[in-house]
Amino acid sequence: MSKQKLTIVKVGGNVINNPKALTSFLTDFAALEGNKILVHGGGKRATQLAGDLGIEATMINGRRVTDEATIEIVTMVYAGLLNKNIVATLQSNNCNALGLSGADGNSIQAHKRVVVDVDYGFAGDVDGINAKNIATFIKGGMTPVFCAITHDGKGQLLNTNADTIASTIAVGMSDLYDVSLVYTFEKNGVLTSVEDDNSVITDINSEKYTQLKTDGVIADGMLPKMENCFNALQKGVSEVIIGNPTVIKNKEQLFTRLTM
Repeated sequence: MSKQKLTIVKVGGNVINNPKALTSFLTDFAALEGNKILVHGGGKRATQLAGDLGIEATMINGRRVTDEATIEIVTMVYAGLLNKNIVATLQSNNCNALGLSGADGNSIQAHKRVVVDVDYGFAGDVDGINAKNIATFIKGGMTPVFCAITHDGKGQLLNTNADTIASTIAVGMSDLYDVSLVYTFEKNGVLTSVEDDNSVITDINSEKYTQLKTDGVIADGMLPKMENCFNALQKGVSEVIIGNPTVIKNKEQLFTRLTM
């Protein structure tokens, strides 16, 4: 018996920070047919709120250090304000969304990042997901909407990279569904030149990916995203697409498709 299709979409980057762009994306996502899951990052709102409260954000190597005050703020913003606004917008578009953190339904298990050179505080690295519970939500006619908060099973909430959450959910659900993973952000895909939005590399397999890394075309912030993508492909996800938010409704536009 063939598996049902499941599309997992991660939205982040400047889309989260732009109310008009986010509303447009959510309208398109709501219209997406079939089983689907949305994963969202936090954007800049948590940093803004921390500043308003006199708490300075600490970033090391591009990653947020999540101390006790910060885990409270990111939980309020990611799992509260952003997640519920997204859910409410989807409901207004007749998409029966269910807002979740990793703690809800024990959906995503994680552990506090082990200190090697840097102590990132309450940053979480994902261990796995509860695929059967998530499938129960989907079978019940709901669309899960996950924020970037997980838990360690011992009562501690953890701040976790949303790209990694999307990849891990995709892998975990691939035993039950034929999974497509879509990463949307402000660019049209993986670019040969960051200054040229039309320089999209339309198809990348594992061999080409290795060459692009060697040549320095894929570097910096795109590296961990691509690592998540190919990890997902190696573990059962059918395809990964990277593109701007309109890619979920318009496959005629430029985007990057990743395969093994």
